[in-house]
Amino acid sequence: MILLRHGQSEFNLHFNATRQDPGIEDPRLTPLGHEQAEAAAEALAAQGVTRILASPYTRALQTAAPLARRLGLPVHVQPLVRERFAFTCDVGSHRDELCAAWPELDFGHLDAIWWPQEEEGSDSILSRARLFRGEMRERPDWPHTVVVCHWGFIMAMTGLSVMNGHWLRVDPTEDGPLTVSWHHG
Repeated sequence: MILLRHGQSEFNLHFNATRQDPGIEDPRLTPLGHEQAEAAAEALAAQGVTRILASPYTRALQTAAPLARRLGLPVHVQPLVRERFAFTCDVGSHRDELCAAWPELDFGHLDAIWWPQEEEGSDSILSRARLFRGEMRERPDWPHTVVVCHWGFIMAMTGLSVMNGHWLRVDPTEDGPLTVSWHHG
């Protein structure tokens, strides 16, 4: 499968400049983030993608949209691939707000408040990544699946830090990291 980190968000722009949490809940993509999403869609269009999964955060849904349009595929919302809850940007939008903003997507399987209410520990996100890896392992279409997700989730899946708009291939039949160092930025 391909793990695609969402494009640059308003949070990323401010946090990377100041290393301070700017207090932006469920941030949208910046103009650069939209360019990164379009570039990823163009590059991934020739990769034989047949399925798109995306985190329920706005930045991930916005990143998935160009690829979905280009390939004529639906985006399946998958809360397991959400970001590790550690900053203000990890407060999501209420399910009803997501339904209004993205009427073409199915959010019926989400709780109204689908993100954690307190910081998510390393063991929790590593367990979530193992659960997702196990679910994907059972799907015959995993080699043709793009998962639009986040820095922390990709770290939990691979131990690697990936920049906004970049992606990497992951084989879910292989084991992920047992521990992760969260000081990669």
